[in-house]
Amino acid sequence: MIKHIVMFRRKAGVAFQAGLEQGLVERMRGLNKQVDCIREWRLQANEVDRPISWHYVLESSFDNVDALNEYLFHPVHQALIADLKPYFEWGAVDYTA
Repeated sequence: MIKHIVMFRRKAGVAFQAGLEQGLVERMRGLNKQVDCIREWRLQANEVDRPISWHYVLESSFDNVDALNEYLFHPVHQALIADLKPYFEWGAVDYTA
């Protein structure tokens, strides 16, 4: 099992846009319904504001690296990334569980 963890935050200098952010988050939350190789999927918003905090964390699981790559290059995921890039920055960690 491969765990794929991603943290998201609004880019520096990008103003909070409630409607845009809500739409992006809803799309992220529903991605597991559109990509079959996803085994576990949870997107949570940060609840404690601190200088080191990120705004969201995605915790997901895949059967193996091939399944992770299938997800990463899936057209639905790629379309979402294109829409996330102007608003969010992110960092990811992938590891065997």
